[in-house]
Amino acid sequence: MAASSNSSLSGSSVSSDAEEYQPPIWKSYLYQLQQEAPRPKRIICPREVENRPKYYGREFHGIISREQADELLGGVEGAYILRESQRQPGCYTLALRFGNQTLNYRLFHDGKHFVGEKRFESIHDLVTDGLITLYIETKAAEYISKMTTNPIYEHIGYATLLREKVSRRLSRSKNESRKANVTNEEHTPVEKISSLVRRAALTHNDNHFNYEKTHNFKVHTFRGPHWCEYCANFMWGLIAQGVRCSDCGLNVHKQCSKHVPNDCQPDLKRIKKVYCCDLTTLVKAHNTQRPMVVDICIREIEARGLKSEGLYRVSGFTEHIEDVKMAFDRDGEKADISANIYPDINIITGALKLYFRDLPIPLITYDTYSKFIEAAKISNPDERLEAVHEVLLLLPPAHYETLRYLMIHLKKVTKNEKDNLMNAENLGIVFGPTLMRPPEDSTLTTLHDMRYQKLIVQILIENEDVLF
Repeated sequence: MAASSNSSLSGSSVSSDAEEYQPPIWKSYLYQLQQEAPRPKRIICPREVENRPKYYGREFHGIISREQADELLGGVEGAYILRESQRQPGCYTLALRFGNQTLNYRLFHDGKHFVGEKRFESIHDLVTDGLITLYIETKAAEYISKMTTNPIYEHIGYATLLREKVSRRLSRSKNESRKANVTNEEHTPVEKISSLVRRAALTHNDNHFNYEKTHNFKVHTFRGPHWCEYCANFMWGLIAQGVRCSDCGLNVHKQCSKHVPNDCQPDLKRIKKVYCCDLTTLVKAHNTQRPMVVDICIREIEARGLKSEGLYRVSGFTEHIEDVKMAFDRDGEKADISANIYPDINIITGALKLYFRDLPIPLITYDTYSKFIEAAKISNPDERLEAVHEVLLLLPPAHYETLRYLMIHLKKVTKNEKDNLMNAENLGIVFGPTLMRPPEDSTLTTLHDMRYQKLIVQILIENEDVLF
């Protein structure tokens, strides 16, 4: 399909920031079909219907047969009525005229109207969206089935042209002193660059840590016309036209989302907090090797706490630990956790442990949990060590790197055992349930596995130089 030459259509699908540089790559065929789709025509009942549900209007005709409904629609494309089933009183049907036939859909209401997955505020919107979908899927079934065969996502021609421009803006945003030199041509904020352009720029940024990350797609309703950033085709319908990655903002068709590579580059402005955020998402958003909270806490602990008795075993005040958490969520890497603010080092160790406990996917991931437990059960020490090493390699890169760094730190803690009284076994007791949790939320499983969790962390600490 030839690219659309209509700049107003293509411009509405991306941020205005990129519009002046954007070649006409957005494909207009499906947009044109949506414009051609039949419009809904409500057939009003001339009489007052008793027991009409309060959420239906005059399009409700009461208990009538399919044949009567068909006759009322009069063969008019897009005409619709609502009726109550003769065979199942209390059940309601949408009768809709499309493609020279009457289609009947079971109609539901739970505060919103629906016949399938999508939920609508009004019957009119439901019918409008339904007619668009029926029309496009009837007229362009073959076209839709081939939409993903030649995606713009793989080569992104226009984004390649913008790469130098975007990289310059991204670097300028980190250097406040250069803002005074911005010309009128380049004054638009970086945040308005489309997610597709942003991805291209970051992909070619040598400083960006290349951890693989899946996109976090969620069904999204787009206001105004939008085009898929994978296949460049229009996203049709009134609501829930596609999905948006809540981490990087990529907008694609639901069917296209299955083909998008695991190359999400999270946008920092979409990441609302540090704690309770997916680890890989956080490090990619901040462009760091490890979560900044891990680096900052460990740096502080090693600077003034390695000899503290009961390090990591002794708890700090919960309120103060929550203060540290809020400081990181609010200020990020600028959070002040120095001795001037928090003289008790146990507050910092508590904040670090809380970070790991709050991870939605534990540092030792759910996918690898059972494999680590099985490795811990091996009686032969050499075979057990080899098995642990093999499972370590299955961890996502950001998890592996963070675990490696933490074990190096905990090894330093054990080297000060004479003062802090913390050896690898003691640290294993503390960190076992903190770093690994069973996939199923079972207290019985957790209790049964505790000794193996402790053993795994103990092995990782004692053998960090061999295993990582």
